[in-house]
Amino acid sequence: MILGLVEHDAGQPTGLSLQALTFGRRLASDMGDELEAVLIGEEALPIADGLAAYGVSAARVVQHDGLDEYAPEAWAESVVQLVSATRPQAVVAAGSERGNEVMAHLAAQTDLPLAANCIAAQPGDPFLVTRQRWGGSLLEEAHLRGAVKLLTIAPHAVPVERSAEAGHVSVTPFTPTLADKHFRVRVTDRVEKTGGKGSLTEARVVVGGGRGVGSAEGFGALEELARLLGGIVGCSRAVTSAGWRPHSDQIGQTGVRIAPDLYIACGISGATQHIVGCKGAKHILVINIDAEAPILARADYAVIGDVRQVVPALVAEIRKAIKP
Repeated sequence: MILGLVEHDAGQPTGLSLQALTFGRRLASDMGDELEAVLIGEEALPIADGLAAYGVSAARVVQHDGLDEYAPEAWAESVVQLVSATRPQAVVAAGSERGNEVMAHLAAQTDLPLAANCIAAQPGDPFLVTRQRWGGSLLEEAHLRGAVKLLTIAPHAVPVERSAEAGHVSVTPFTPTLADKHFRVRVTDRVEKTGGKGSLTEARVVVGGGRGVGSAEGFGALEELARLLGGIVGCSRAVTSAGWRPHSDQIGQTGVRIAPDLYIACGISGATQHIVGCKGAKHILVINIDAEAPILARADYAVIGDVRQVVPALVAEIRKAIKP
């Protein structure tokens, strides 16, 4: 059996978890084995049946009064006990902040090796895994040994694929034994973002702004462009360093990694750490006054011009096109 840890938000599995399940399904198929999901918290129960579309044959739902919110040590201890009870061949999870944290705890508590940011795995004894290093600029092949193989999947490296043979998901509850120490760190409150802003990681269109936007006020035009295209605004590290936008908007190695259908990079030179964050985009449109900017090497389309002139002109043309 392969266990896949599934994160969920607002009653739905996260996109990164679905990528991890796709990876897990391929691995299970290569091994002639089954993929089972790990869902933590009773509120995750309704999403179990929908996971059949991604190749999941069964779901282990971890139930405990303290698991109504995220608690990394409690999640990890729950998986430790589940692994001990079920003896899977491997455990896979998304290479998200939460997935990496839980899997690191799991590895430490079980003294098992963890391969992070994997993009492929060839079963055997040992596993041959391919993983991203140095922010994705280097691919490493390594042998992964252990009674149970632990892997996290590099974000946006494995496209989500639905299973051609979706069946019914059998659900089995699992109640771990947890102590107060497992809840020393936990989510106690949530503050929703204002303005109805969605998630950069899930957006189909992202409009990114860099130093070339000129000021915090200059992002007004980018916000309008994103609104017209049904997208979300992000930014480069230079922008957050200048205090124009919050860190949560930062795209890059030390920020958010995105994989939209379209990324419009406005006034961004294209430092390596930013490219790491946006290279998952299917199409990149660059608007930059510098024809030699490094990001142009990654662009599918480019407009050489001042962002402060090009973006308002683009907004005006889109308005004309959609005007009834």
